[in-house]
Amino acid sequence: MVGKSQIVDRVAAVAGTRAQAALVVDAVLEAVTAELAAGERVTLVGFGTFEPVARPARTVRNPRTGAAVAVDASVAARFRP
Repeated sequence: MVGKSQIVDRVAAVAGTRAQAALVVDAVLEAVTAELAAGERVTLVGFGTFEPVARPARTVRNPRTGAAVAVDASVAARFRP
């Protein structure tokens, strides 16, 4: 599995220093996160689409105790290649 550090290393190999690459990777991730938080869909041609998806409130069970737990409605990011 490739993590952020490996992506930074690969970008640095092509375009400058590791510090510059880290700034670029952080800026891209922050831009995607900001757009998703604003409710917008983000499409990266040739890679995929990130979109916010509403999750309804629901009741789940704690696997350790078996007790019912209420989970509030939320918005999550979905990725489609």
